Amino acid sequence: MNFYIQQTISIHQLKIGSLTNSSVLQIGTTGKVQPLATLSNTGQFAQPAPESKMNIQGGLLVPLQSPV
Repeated sequence: MNFYIQQTISIHQLKIGSLTNSSVLQIGTTGKVQPLATLSNTGQFAQPAPESKMNIQGGLLVPLQSPV
C-alpha cells in the first residue's frame, strides 16, 4: 500500500543543540530511514582539527531564509 502525503512546512528559526556524524535531522514525512555511517579521511589529515575558539552558549542558532 502506498501513501502519498503533501505538506507545507515553514520554519523561521531552527535551533540545533548538537550535531554528530550519525545525526539525522528530519523535517517532514518519510517512509523508512535506513541508517548509514561512514568515516572518510578524504583530505589525508594526520591529526584532529584544533578546537574552536568560539564560545556559544546554549547550542547553535541557525537562521533560515523566509519562504518565497
